[in-house]
Amino acid sequence: MTLAELTEKMQAGAGDKQGFGNTVKFTTPDGAIFIDGNQSPPVISNNDNAADCTIKMSLSDLVDLVGGKLDGMTAFMTGKLKIEGDMGVAMKLQSILR
Repeated sequence: MTLAELTEKMQAGAGDKQGFGNTVKFTTPDGAIFIDGNQSPPVISNNDNAADCTIKMSLSDLVDLVGGKLDGMTAFMTGKLKIEGDMGVAMKLQSILR
């Protein structure tokens, strides 16, 4: 799955979700996915904006995370996922990603 395809999948999934009051950016070697959770529903784009929380991981691991094949806590504990900024914001993502 490409970054554009994943972004589109996340946009479709966020369509019926409520905002969570923060911004999050996923960065991969292939580019970024920015989630503006200050809006309802959250707006998802490939902008590389500053965010309250930045999550760094490979694109394949991000695809697995969004697809439910990879648990966020497991990814963090095994070093597949690195968090910069407010970790509490990262915890809010469970409601958006699933």
